[in-house]
Amino acid sequence: MFISVPRRRDQAPFRWAVPMLCALLWAAFLWALTRSATDQYALLLDWGALYGTPVGTDGVQVNWLDPGPWLRLFTALFLHADWAHLLGNLVFLLIFGLPAERLMGAWRLLLLFLVGGALANLAAVLVIGAPDRLIIGASGAVSALIGAYLALFPRARLGVVVPLGLFLEFVRAPASLLIGIWAVLQVFFAYIGPAYGAVAWAAHVAGFLFGVVFALLSRHAIGQRLRRLKGY
Repeated sequence: MFISVPRRRDQAPFRWAVPMLCALLWAAFLWALTRSATDQYALLLDWGALYGTPVGTDGVQVNWLDPGPWLRLFTALFLHADWAHLLGNLVFLLIFGLPAERLMGAWRLLLLFLVGGALANLAAVLVIGAPDRLIIGASGAVSALIGAYLALFPRARLGVVVPLGLFLEFVRAPASLLIGIWAVLQVFFAYIGPAYGAVAWAAHVAGFLFGVVFALLSRHAIGQRLRRLKGY
């Protein structure tokens, strides 16, 4: 009697989406640093999620008929206020993004990052409701990644490198613990750190919830992808 033997692929698919996103975030930040302080502020006004003064007699309502503000919901993801703002997002993008890309694939992860981040920015725009406030950074998109990963693997353990004195120790920490650390850091930067009072909580919550919904809706397709990669 002959039976079908599952075939395992020799190599996992190359993960390129998260490294590309990290490179783009770095490039955008370094490019902004090459400009003067005045030009940097003008750059934020031009590409941040909220732009300057309202357009038209009806204010923001008329402004949203222009495609420009919709585009800025995406471009704002690649702008950061300072090094701490950028590095905080990069660390958790790597921690959760790399395993998420391995599981859901590069294109699905890019869709989650961009759409989740844009919707998170939109939520912050609607909650803040002030045309003179800028919303920038990839925090909403990273929140979407975290929400998706937690929904798919609530008991997962992720490998992280922890500095212990003069040595670096590789440990596997529960994903829920890392999410808790991420939340504490957001509180730190909101009330203690350099971005005092400038954290858009609505973007974080909206991004996280979108990630959870995205993961639940994509769970079947992700499962099929994993079975296909394992040769079943």
